Amino acid sequence: MNSKHRKTLEIIFSEPVNGNLEWRKIEALFLALGAELNERSGSRVSFTLNGEKLDVHRPHPGKEALKYRVKDARNFLTNAGVTP
Repeated sequence: MNSKHRKTLEIIFSEPVNGNLEWRKIEALFLALGAELNERSGSRVSFTLNGEKLDVHRPHPGKEALKYRVKDARNFLTNAGVTP
């Protein structure tokens, strides 16, 4: 995990929840942590990390992850045993 991934991890766990985080940065963090990516139909993707699973739709047409997606990412990471 590089410094950009650490910064993204800190942003995900910051309060209040940041709604301006690009989704691609969250995906890059998941992959750097060793998560498996499964492309599904349309914009749906699935991540698996340490036995935890997260199913989401990639944001479109914008690129920012809305607050509820950032919260989902936080819960996914917490359940997978990842904290800043």
